[in-house]
Amino acid sequence: MSATRPIRRLLVANRGEIAARIIRTCRGLGIETVVTVSEADRDSLPARLADRAVCIGPARATASYLDIGAVVMAAIGTGCDALHPGFGFLSERAELAAACAKAGIIFVGPRAETIRQLGNKIEARALAAAAGVPIVPGDNSVADFARAEAVAREIGMPLLFKAAAGGGGRGMKIVRSEGELRSAFETARAEAQAAFGDGTLYIERLISDARHIEVQILADRHGTVLHLGERDCTLQRRHQKIVEEGPASLVPAPLVARLRQAAVDLARSVGYENAGTVEFIYDQQRQDFFFLEVNTRIQVEHPVTEELTGIDIVAEQLRVAAGAPLTLAQEDVRLCGHVIECRINAEAAEAGFRPAPGRITRWKAPPQDFVRLDTHCHEGYVVPPFYDSMLAKLIVHGADRTEAVARAGAALEAFEIEGVETTLPFLRRLLARPEFASGAVNTRWVEAVVAEPSFFAPLPPARHPAAAEAAS
Repeated sequence: MSATRPIRRLLVANRGEIAARIIRTCRGLGIETVVTVSEADRDSLPARLADRAVCIGPARATASYLDIGAVVMAAIGTGCDALHPGFGFLSERAELAAACAKAGIIFVGPRAETIRQLGNKIEARALAAAAGVPIVPGDNSVADFARAEAVAREIGMPLLFKAAAGGGGRGMKIVRSEGELRSAFETARAEAQAAFGDGTLYIERLISDARHIEVQILADRHGTVLHLGERDCTLQRRHQKIVEEGPASLVPAPLVARLRQAAVDLARSVGYENAGTVEFIYDQQRQDFFFLEVNTRIQVEHPVTEELTGIDIVAEQLRVAAGAPLTLAQEDVRLCGHVIECRINAEAAEAGFRPAPGRITRWKAPPQDFVRLDTHCHEGYVVPPFYDSMLAKLIVHGADRTEAVARAGAALEAFEIEGVETTLPFLRRLLARPEFASGAVNTRWVEAVVAEPSFFAPLPPARHPAAAEAAS
């Protein structure tokens, strides 16, 4: 067991709101921060907030934020004790964790071998099954079409081909009939090879009426593994999350308890360290759940859990990375109220969610009474065309889900952004739908409502039914 090693200076190897969010926690802990920036981000908010900014390359991410050598050299050159990868970019690259270990730099995340194991979806499924966690019926490897055809006959239609080496919907194909099988197999394999350099696929039964539930875990190297409750991430478009909430109040309580325990069991079985998220599919028809994947880094939606529990997850990550034990026990974790997070992007939703970079000419955030806003943007900020289009995360807390839904609608109404097209109108429409209020949704619901001809019709002035009351 290694000794505690204090972190005095941290390299934040990321950009945007997550970089700013990590820097703010470090300030409170008295940890100096150095942030990596591309040439496009030299004057960004994280660059201003950090004690120092280091330019690691041009705007193109592959030549800057995704360059492991440049990132590690930035940490070495600035005398950093540790490196936090945030989310996205290199956050789930085992090669970065290994390079940090070789350079004597603390990696704020799991060990490289853990990232490798859980990053491969086939191996992760096998590990989950070994830990007693239910997995979706299917096959962990379909090396050729003959095997795919045999498994398809065994589990029946509809089914999914999925890439073993990645996620985000790339290399994923739905098959609804036997006639689609060969084409879907070949297309999924080609996409997986192009996206991840690995065309290996696995196959699962498609759960049509599904909710996406994820459990936040924290684990130290001293044997403590905790869950911090769960989040419902069912509202997605093209497998990308749009709105997240917690706790999963629309899932039966006994099943939620089993979900939480399954996440802890899996984390413990692989010797997991640091923060992570175990993701599940909840089959609403069968009222059962199945393992989906493990994200070996902090999630975009981690503020939902922070607002529910009052726990600063980044602070706990830093503590664990330094070798200290968690100061929490499971009985210390309390979930209070209900929280909803909306991701606001610079995209033209009516034009197929086309990215909309440009200069923000007006930025008026909603009142802060029940709102947390995680962002790196401000009036005058130029949204670059090179990176993810997320501008902000709007996090709203209520005493229960009904109040949280009303308050989220009110906060979206009050938020004003001009100069670039954003998904604010799209989110207002989405949260105003009665299906969202009642919880009668699944992972395919957003795609279905967006396809309705009337969805993007002009909205009346009182767009959200509870907005005026909640804002008062």
